[in-house]
Amino acid sequence: MSLSKYGLIGEHLSHSYSAIIHNRFFKIHNIDANYELIEVSEDGLKDLVDSLRRGEYQGFNVTIPYKVKVMQYLDEVSSEALKVGAVNTIAYKDGKVIGYNTDYYGFLDTIKRHNIDCKNKNAYILGNGGACKACFSVLDDLGANVNIVSRSSHMSYGELEQLNDIYLMVNTTPVGMFPNVDNMPVKEEVKDKAKYIIDIIYNPIKTKLIDGKEQGYNGLYMLVSQAIKALEIWLDIRIDDKEDIYQYLKEVI
Repeated sequence: MSLSKYGLIGEHLSHSYSAIIHNRFFKIHNIDANYELIEVSEDGLKDLVDSLRRGEYQGFNVTIPYKVKVMQYLDEVSSEALKVGAVNTIAYKDGKVIGYNTDYYGFLDTIKRHNIDCKNKNAYILGNGGACKACFSVLDDLGANVNIVSRSSHMSYGELEQLNDIYLMVNTTPVGMFPNVDNMPVKEEVKDKAKYIIDIIYNPIKTKLIDGKEQGYNGLYMLVSQAIKALEIWLDIRIDDKEDIYQYLKEVI
């Protein structure tokens, strides 16, 4: 049987730990497969999607900036991805290329892991890209009062600075990501006013935004959880060793 190939599609991927997660899973489960990082320009997106139809790859994850742009090349989009309006996982099933959104499940698992009760609470999402859409859907489903904070639309950062009741703040922007680790998407006083902060960045593990914050959490568990969900989709199996892979990743990075 030939080697199965999977990969992450994005623009700049030097910060990614996805290959570590997936290749660790393949190794411990004796699966003859490999996961690679695939940096591609927008012009190459369609051909990569078509490579699933040609059998060159068996599945993809999708990250910044292609979670929305890739949807035009798919045959179908799952219900949760349709609701979110973004795709981060692609599979070839029954002759069709189908898009899914496992970020939704990854963020939901993160909320549950930290026992954050969002119902009727004020939540503010920084950024309005593909990851924002998944986080918004989760918080909306959990009954939170969700606001999107963006420099181009929705609530402005200036308006956010005027608030006092910030129960949960979620950063979905790349501000603070490696290598620009000294940057922060909001001012220090806004950070101080938030009861909970989830920064979905995972490299570095402790961004400036959550540094010193007792109830500040990174995106590493979300990364592992969404990756496991993608593997379940690709392989049509139930996976129960999410925690083991999460602990392994923490040890090796």
